[in-house]
Amino acid sequence: MTELEMINRAKTYIYKLANGVNPLTDEPVSENDIVNNVRISRCFFYISDLLRRFAEGGFPEAAKKGKKQPFIITEEQRKRFEFSETPISVSEIARRFNAAVNTEGAVQMRYSGITFWLIESGLLSVDRREDGREVKLPTAAGMELGISQEVRSGANGSYTVVVYNENAQRYIVDNIDAILEAEKLRFKMQGMPWSQAEDEFLEEQAARGIPVYDIALALKRNISSVRARTKKLGLVVSK
Repeated sequence: MTELEMINRAKTYIYKLANGVNPLTDEPVSENDIVNNVRISRCFFYISDLLRRFAEGGFPEAAKKGKKQPFIITEEQRKRFEFSETPISVSEIARRFNAAVNTEGAVQMRYSGITFWLIESGLLSVDRREDGREVKLPTAAGMELGISQEVRSGANGSYTVVVYNENAQRYIVDNIDAILEAEKLRFKMQGMPWSQAEDEFLEEQAARGIPVYDIALALKRNISSVRARTKKLGLVVSK
């Protein structure tokens, strides 16, 4: 039975309950049965209608609120992006994208989407340290573009951060459509069930000690989704 068929069956059952009918026997239930309570009946009618709309391709607004949506920016909005003459971090770049959109209730740009795309494009690499930490570093192509490292001071001492000069910032803005398309695919995959082939790939990669970041890139899925799946399968992956 397909998912659509299951939804239609559930809709039919609930609609019958709303009308005071036993969905298994098609016989009227007792007048004293709880399903004949007017408040319960109204709820059944409401749920039945939601399932109908969903089966017909609609999506109830209440359900939409719980589903993550991808970041969207128009041509006019991207022109508002404020470039920095001094190198800035990728989180600051994401913040400036969000400031350029500046629309109440708009989905926020995630800096991880930019980082994923830069790694896929060969401009950043992931260095695995002995303590298990993963550190993003600019590749030779990335450094040529204007990506570099900068030592900063914080409450816990000095730390290194990857920064982007104005040329690198402009490159990211010019390629924002490609970045968002890759992010959109990850959002789409986040709601898709895992296939047997994906599970087998995940098991193989985990057995080889491949870091979760690389697995997520290969599967086009978010890191959180990969971690959740490995936990469900009882697998252990490198950080």
